[in-house]
Amino acid sequence: MKNKIHLLICVLISLFILNSCNEKAKLMKPQFLIGSWERVNDESGNLTFENWNSNFTGIGYTLKDSDTIFKEELSIIELNDTLFLKVTRVNEEPTLFKFTNQTNISFTCENKLNEFPKKIKYRIENDSLKASVSNEEFSIEFVFKRVNSNN
Repeated sequence: MKNKIHLLICVLISLFILNSCNEKAKLMKPQFLIGSWERVNDESGNLTFENWNSNFTGIGYTLKDSDTIFKEELSIIELNDTLFLKVTRVNEEPTLFKFTNQTNISFTCENKLNEFPKKIKYRIENDSLKASVSNEEFSIEFVFKRVNSNN
């Protein structure tokens, strides 16, 4: 009887382990992005903002005086169990950057076929959101502070 109980426990544990291995790992989207951000290291006369919604859609834009001189639509999407940063309104077609590294306070995504940037990194550092866009030749660093909302 003792052997049967032991065997039953082993079978149940094995089934639990197999079931756990077969479940898809849930992809975690970068919660730290959510909110409104203003660039603090902008070129003189420019104001740059990124706004990220809780559904991981966002917009980035730059104002010079009262004119919008740059605008992009951003989203974090899942395709075939992989996260991508999707950027629209910059190129003729949407550009996808595949997540290649991620922690709870950062992520890196890449598209080696894109002329610029080929790599985009976002990270939280000392209450700032830092983003860098780069290719093999150079990199541009963006430093954002959170914009307080009066909700």
